[in-house]
Amino acid sequence: MVQRDRGRLRSTFDQAAELYDRARPRYPPALFDDLAALAGIGPGSRVLEIGPGTGQATVALAERGYRVVAVELGAQLAAVARRNLARFPSVEVVTAAFEDWPLPPEPFDLVLSATAFHWIDPAVRVVKSADALRPGGSLATIATHHVAGGDVSFFAQAQACYERWDPETPPGGSRLPAAADIHSSSDELDGSHRFGPAEFRRYEWELPYTTSGYLEVLLTYSGHRALDPQAQTGLLDCIARLIDAHGGRITKRYLTQLATAATAAS
Repeated sequence: MVQRDRGRLRSTFDQAAELYDRARPRYPPALFDDLAALAGIGPGSRVLEIGPGTGQATVALAERGYRVVAVELGAQLAAVARRNLARFPSVEVVTAAFEDWPLPPEPFDLVLSATAFHWIDPAVRVVKSADALRPGGSLATIATHHVAGGDVSFFAQAQACYERWDPETPPGGSRLPAAADIHSSSDELDGSHRFGPAEFRRYEWELPYTTSGYLEVLLTYSGHRALDPQAQTGLLDCIARLIDAHGGRITKRYLTQLATAATAAS
């Protein structure tokens, strides 16, 4: 099976910036409280955000009084982020690929990437993040996982839609993992020798969707956007019929994981 090109998938989000802003879920508020405590930051702290999208996490950072530089690859996503953050004079949104963006002379207290770090070149992301930080500064990443729970019967039935319309679906479909089966790993940070031990926090939560709302969020996922038009339409129609058969509403369960690590002593 041919794997979709990572660079092409990375660019799909910018094609639907307004939809992404409207449909993508935000992050649990407790996460930002934990982030402040783990990274030792407060009002006035200098934060570099990698891949802010339209500002799903950036707004929460700005509301806590941080000085934020947010580097976003997509021009349309960055434009929406600037609109969402216009009331915060201490936030700057830069349109650039993080890999190519020149680091400013003043170091940061925190580098954060929310559901975006995996899109950055692995040869660059950890080392450049470390280079951007002051001694003792922290790198934090947020990952969102789709886990078992919510309306279990709907998600089991939906696999038939994916088997029919998505060529990357394995025979028999894909089963959502239990949250307990998703393990925390700091191998990449440990292997860089630039950071100390990582600390993890996990948040399980559920979100209800209407039929239209769930189709919207699916269209913010790179794999769904990359389907050819006929397959995409067929998949969404199939899923819509299933949700309508469940009364027009479903509930989805998420696991959000925060990982933080401070720069290692030189």
